[in-house]
Amino acid sequence: MENTANTGAQKLNAKKITPFLWFNDNAEEAIQFYTSVFKNSGVGAVTRYSEAGPGPKGSVMTAIFELEGQQFVALNGGPHFKFTEAISFVVNCDDQEEIDFFWERLSEGSTTGQCGWLKDKFGLSWQIVPYNIAELLQSADAEKGKRAVQALMKMTKIDIAGLRDA
Repeated sequence: MENTANTGAQKLNAKKITPFLWFNDNAEEAIQFYTSVFKNSGVGAVTRYSEAGPGPKGSVMTAIFELEGQQFVALNGGPHFKFTEAISFVVNCDDQEEIDFFWERLSEGSTTGQCGWLKDKFGLSWQIVPYNIAELLQSADAEKGKRAVQALMKMTKIDIAGLRDA
């Protein structure tokens, strides 16, 4: 990660609303991981702690990064706050191959839940779903829709064929 000053000229794409992610002391590792998973990604301005602290001199204080057009700010703020499942990021996938890719990469060292949810190795929650999830779960045939929802509730990683066949 580049060691740069935080100036307006170095921001990626300024957004009106930007998710701000509080890490204990591994924001740099998390950013490197996330930008390796998502193709269209990059790191913008990085601010590092000085001798004034409170983090170790030279370590990342804040960093702007972008994943698939969504800008984020990461902070190494210490152990005061943790991520919860109350906030998650949805990765909308085109097909099963893409679901499999993101599920495999983001679930490395993680815990998985049902219905395409996982909590990555940094504690951040993700939902890996097909773009057409609503279409797969709804049907003019109420029984088919019910079976699809019941099948989804039994899945960890979403299986598109399994939902269609329900």
